[in-house]
Amino acid sequence: MNVLIITGGSKGIGKGIAEYYAANDYLVYSLSRTKSNLKKCEEVEVDILDLPLAEQKLNYILHKIDFNYVDKITLINNAGRLGKIASLGNLNASDIDTSIKLNTTVPLVLSNLFIDATKDLKSEKQIINISSGAAANPYVGWSVYCTSKAAIDMMTRTIALEQEGLANGVNCMSIYPGVVDTNMQTQIRSTSIEDFKNVDRFIGLKQNNELYTPEYVGQRIYEMDHGQQLNNGDILDIRYK
Repeated sequence: MNVLIITGGSKGIGKGIAEYYAANDYLVYSLSRTKSNLKKCEEVEVDILDLPLAEQKLNYILHKIDFNYVDKITLINNAGRLGKIASLGNLNASDIDTSIKLNTTVPLVLSNLFIDATKDLKSEKQIINISSGAAANPYVGWSVYCTSKAAIDMMTRTIALEQEGLANGVNCMSIYPGVVDTNMQTQIRSTSIEDFKNVDRFIGLKQNNELYTPEYVGQRIYEMDHGQQLNNGDILDIRYK
């Protein structure tokens, strides 16, 4: 039995991933604020910004799984937000806090719980973090988002280092999904050039049909996962793999 647990599986990239894995005989659980009738998935409704509740719901899922029959179990930290697009000095503390909490703190907390709960499991175990090219490339107006995704990549590398010498260690990797046609892209295209000087590039990507679909991203990540293309500590871009 193969198991996938994903955050933010009700829409966008998360939905594309969840449904593709489910279509390929995975037992899939989604932790999301809303439900969206995902095909062949169990949806657990939770605001993961509520950290104690998020831990409780992940524990609920992990205790439902009979580890005796698990061949492979994966946690995908997908949920995230861009936050307000504006240069630092024009943001409010609450928006900064929410973005850092959802993009960085929540993955740390859930990964910590996942690693602890599966430490005696001898099956294949992995954490896949959905990161972004913004982790490596700064954009004016995206200071908080870029910072949070850079932190995710360092989290990936550190978990990989900590786990690689353990008998039942968890593999951990980050994936950049490219530019995907989601609500985040709608937000980007509606931003003024004063707040985001690269807005015309993203408008052009939409007009020229150069955005990936969430379904394609789900397929590519599954193919990378099952084509022996993911190694512990990897930080990969689906466009170049």
